[in-house]
Amino acid sequence: MDKIFTQLVAARHLTEDYLHPKYEDLADPTTLPDMDKALDRIEKAIKTGEKVLIYGDYDVDGVTSSTLMEQALRLTGLKNIEIMLPDRFIDGYGMSERLIKKAKKDKITLVITVDCGSRNHAIIDELNHNKIDTIVTDHHECEDTLPEAVAIINPHRHDYSTPEDLKNLAGVGVAFKLAQSLAKRNLIKNGQEKWLLDLVLLGTICDSMLLTKENRILTYFGKIVLEKTKRPGLKELIKNAKTTKITSETIGFQLGPRLNAAGRLDTAEISLNLLRTTSVTEAAKLAGKLEELNHKRRTEQRAATSEIAERLQKTKENTPVIIETGNWHEGILGIVAGRLVEQYQKPAFVLSEVEDGIFKGSGRSFGEFNLAEALNFAKDAIEGGGGHAAAAGVQVKRENLYTFREKINEYYNGLNLKDQDRFLKHHADIDIEELKDFNLDLIKDLSLLEPFGPGNEEPIFCLKNAQIVDSRRMGQDGTHLRLDLKGKDGVVIKSVAFSAPDAWFHLYDDELYNFLIQPTVNEWNGTRSVESRLLDVL
Repeated sequence: MDKIFTQLVAARHLTEDYLHPKYEDLADPTTLPDMDKALDRIEKAIKTGEKVLIYGDYDVDGVTSSTLMEQALRLTGLKNIEIMLPDRFIDGYGMSERLIKKAKKDKITLVITVDCGSRNHAIIDELNHNKIDTIVTDHHECEDTLPEAVAIINPHRHDYSTPEDLKNLAGVGVAFKLAQSLAKRNLIKNGQEKWLLDLVLLGTICDSMLLTKENRILTYFGKIVLEKTKRPGLKELIKNAKTTKITSETIGFQLGPRLNAAGRLDTAEISLNLLRTTSVTEAAKLAGKLEELNHKRRTEQRAATSEIAERLQKTKENTPVIIETGNWHEGILGIVAGRLVEQYQKPAFVLSEVEDGIFKGSGRSFGEFNLAEALNFAKDAIEGGGGHAAAAGVQVKRENLYTFREKINEYYNGLNLKDQDRFLKHHADIDIEELKDFNLDLIKDLSLLEPFGPGNEEPIFCLKNAQIVDSRRMGQDGTHLRLDLKGKDGVVIKSVAFSAPDAWFHLYDDELYNFLIQPTVNEWNGTRSVESRLLDVL
C-alpha cells in the first residue's frame, strides 16, 4: 500500500471492511417497515396475474428506481406492468390526479410507488376508494400520520425504529431492498438482484446520499456492475459522455446531468426508456436526444446565471439569502440556485413566472440554514412549498414576492448564524511536503475508496511550503490557471484551477505557499502521468 495512502487510511480511521466491502454484509431488508406486508401483497399479485402500475419521479433517483422496480417484478414472473412518471410542468413532485385517471382507465389493481408517496394521503385515499391498492417505497420525510396504504416502506417513518444503516438510502436504495427481499423469499432467483446495482449506484450518487454503511456497500458493488453493464442505453450514454472510466465524478458531472436533462426540459420518459431499452438502435437515438437536451440545459443555465450575476453586481444587494426572479426555464432553477450558492457562498432561491402572476422556484442552502424550516416561517407568503434542509421548492404569487423575500431573510437573521462559509471550505485529510510518492501507485490505491460523495469525500492533500515554478493563464477568456508546484524534495507537479480567483494569478514565485490539491491522471498519447486539481491557496 502506498505510503501516502497508508497515512490517509489512518487519518480517516478506515477499516478493511470499508476498503473491501462484502455483499453479504448488507443489512437484512426485512428490517425495513412493512416489508413483509409488501411481499405478501406482491405475492398475491403474482399468483393472480394482476396488472401493476409503478409510479416514480422525474429525476435520476426516480427513473433508476422505476426501472429497477419493473425489472425486479418481471424477475418474479409478473408480466402486466406499466410505469408512469409525473411531469414536472403539469404534476410537480409526487403522486398526481393523472395517476388516478390512468389507474382506473387501465384497470390497475396495485400501484407501487418509488421515490415518492409518503405524503400523498388524498391520492392514496382516492385509489382505495376505487379498490386499487398501494405499496409505497420512498425515502423522503414522512408526516406524523401516514397514508392508508397496504405498506409504506420508508426508513424515515416516525412510528418505526429503522436501523441507522438504512436511513441514508436513496429512493432507488429502498427499491433495491424490496428486490433483495423478493430474492430472500425465493420469489426471484437468489443473486439476480445484484445486476440491478448499476441503477442503485446512479440514483444514490445523483441524489447526493451519504456514502457510508449500507450505501458504501451498495455503491461499491454498483460500480463493479456499471463497469460491466449490458444495458445498451447506459453504454450509449457513457460513449456520448466521452468517458471510459466509471468514477463518482463521471457519474455526477457526465452521466447524471444527461439523465436529468430530460425531466428538466422535456419528459423524464426519455431517460426511463433509455435505461429500459434492449435495442442498440433505440439506445443510440435516445442518448442522442439526451445529449441535445443537456446542451440546451447548459446554455440556458449559463445565460440565467450570467443575468443574475450582472444584476447583483449592479444592485450590490447584500441580503444574507439571494432571492432572484425572472423568466427562466422552470427545469433549470435548482441548478442555477446551486451555482449561486457556489459563487456567492449564500443560500439562494431562484424563481420564474410559470403562469400569469404565479412564480415557481427552487432553493439551495448549506450549513445551518434549513430551507424547509425557512419556508415554514414564510408560509403566509407562499402558495406552497417544502423539501429538505439543503434543497426545496416553492410557489409564490407576484404580489407576495416582496413579503417572501423579507420573511426568508428575517428568518435567516433571526438565527444569528456565525461563520457559515466554513461549511463550504475545503479541508485537507493529511499534510505532505514531498511529491515523490504522488504517483500512479497512489492513484491506484485511491481508487479503492471510489465512489466518492458525501461521507466519503474525494481526498484532499495540503502540499505545504511549496514553490511556484511556473504560472500561466488558460482557457479562451484566461480565467483558468495552471501552476507548476515544486515540493520540498524538488519534484514538480502541474496543478490546474478552473475559474480561479483573481488573487491566485498574482502569487509570487519566490515565496512558499500551502496548496490544497487533489491528484488527477493526465493521459496523452498513451502515456499516463499524475497532475493535480488546485482547490485552495493558504
